[in-house]
Amino acid sequence: MRAPLRWVLWDVKDTLLKVRASVGEQYCKEAKRVGLNLNPVEVEAAFLKAYRHHSSRSPNYGISQGLDGRSWWIRVVRDTFSQCRVQDPALLNAMAHNLYYSFCDAENWEVFPDSKKTLESCSSLGLELGVVSNFDNRLKEILRVCGLLSHFSFLITSEKAGIAKPSPAIFEQALQKCGVPAASVAHIGDHYLNDYLASRSVGLHGFLLDRDNKHKHPDLPAEHRLSSLEELPPQLQQHIN
Repeated sequence: MRAPLRWVLWDVKDTLLKVRASVGEQYCKEAKRVGLNLNPVEVEAAFLKAYRHHSSRSPNYGISQGLDGRSWWIRVVRDTFSQCRVQDPALLNAMAHNLYYSFCDAENWEVFPDSKKTLESCSSLGLELGVVSNFDNRLKEILRVCGLLSHFSFLITSEKAGIAKPSPAIFEQALQKCGVPAASVAHIGDHYLNDYLASRSVGLHGFLLDRDNKHKHPDLPAEHRLSSLEELPPQLQQHIN
């Protein structure tokens, strides 16, 4: 007998919400506040280089190396501006501090139009909702100011868990909180490896959100690929009873 679905786990960034403006634009806005006039395209390129460097050198916010999300991000921001010829240590620290906390503001995030409706639809089906996200510990506040936090029974961030997707261990932590078998849990996210393959590897019902029709994987069944979150509740309903 098939186990009925009881929980839905959610990725957050680029699934339920996205950064409203480019990183280059947001960083330049902060630089302008302290009297610096920088090029958003140059800053964006510098950010991507710094982000990749620190992600490779210190994965998952450097938790295993004694760092935390805040100190990791401050290093990324400082390196970004340093590449753009900003050398004043006091300025670098001030901008890094301000940007870390400004990304908790609702104005920096855009909730996708189908997010709230789909969360409400899932709850109306009697499903419990949780978050499993490769994100730092600001996520709870971001979800709160964006009006999404109340939908979830628990949040697991990779910073708090000390492990990141696609590791099965972060999903195992979520299953412990759910208190049901993997076959009674679904997961939805926008990343083929981190969300779809990783969740299915531990027995969850994995769904891939592909808003821009960019995933062309031959082993991805059509019913597992969603072009909108609004397609999710009908898929879940098939597994409830």
